[in-house]
Amino acid sequence: MKQDILLLFGGCSSEHEVSLKSVTTIINNIDKTKYEVHLVGITKEGRWLLYKGNDFNIATNNWVISGIPAILSPDATHKGLCILREGGQEPIFVNIDVVFPVLHGKNGEDGTIQGLCKLAQIPYVGCGVLASSVAMDKAFTKIVVEAKGIPQAKFVVIKKRELEDINKVVEKIEQALPYPYFIKPPNAGSSVGVSKAKNKEELIAGLYEAIKHDSKILVEETIVGREVEVAVLGNEEIEVSGVGEIIAAAEFYDFDAKYNNADSKTVLDADLAPAIKEKVREYARVVYDAIEAKGLSRVDFFVKEDGNVIFNEINTLPGFTSISMYPMLFDAAGIPLQELITKLIELAAL
Repeated sequence: MKQDILLLFGGCSSEHEVSLKSVTTIINNIDKTKYEVHLVGITKEGRWLLYKGNDFNIATNNWVISGIPAILSPDATHKGLCILREGGQEPIFVNIDVVFPVLHGKNGEDGTIQGLCKLAQIPYVGCGVLASSVAMDKAFTKIVVEAKGIPQAKFVVIKKRELEDINKVVEKIEQALPYPYFIKPPNAGSSVGVSKAKNKEELIAGLYEAIKHDSKILVEETIVGREVEVAVLGNEEIEVSGVGEIIAAAEFYDFDAKYNNADSKTVLDADLAPAIKEKVREYARVVYDAIEAKGLSRVDFFVKEDGNVIFNEINTLPGFTSISMYPMLFDAAGIPLQELITKLIELAAL
């Protein structure tokens, strides 16, 4: 008997379009002999729509045009999807066995959807509420990682209210860290709102850009090194992939370099000494355990010229696009995409 799987996608996030690409990959590769797939997209405005067609197409956004209003009911006795009907008719409830939130960034990767699934008492793919929220906020992630003694970039956190005195903020940062800086909104993903500042003018511009995407700003020292990533899979027992490397076409791997620049490249087996690779994988295990991650995560690091490994960030719902590192790393490790999706669904928990 097939399991009923709810794929949630889209979302009120700057990564809405990335989610559409990710869910397309999953739809095309999920084992339909095992799973009955239900597609619910969330528009940028927050409207939930159930798409029932067989020709799902993000190029035309046909899921928006012909979607039916439907929501995941928080009522645990419903155990599923509530299809809203016109004219005051009673809603229809569809049983859901597992929710797969293919949502990146805010309102999807930050514990919000995970909390809704817990209220509904329906198992879901990926990390729990705490791990999702901690990993989504890069400033809090750094605090957790710091407690574990994992090397990472020095940082300063700036609250929105502090920008009322921009000169004081600049002085605070300049006293704490040397130029150049990376400036990030802690709760945005795919490098949205991230910039690099080599001087005061660029710092101020970067601060104002980052605050458009969050209520605080993370300013980090620049780490010069190779950008590497590993994929992690599992709950109590985990699998860690080999070490991949990002070769960015731009000065750093921003949103455009990730998704729009064909010159950016991913290497699935980084040319590093075995001891360095093992250190990356060891640190990934520690970070994954420290935030109490489950299901899946991608953990990113820098490797400096002297061989030192520096933690960058952990992503609890990494992309599943055609160029995404997470599924490619596990494919290289002998777990093809369909099998990977099946494993993730089997790992789903409350």
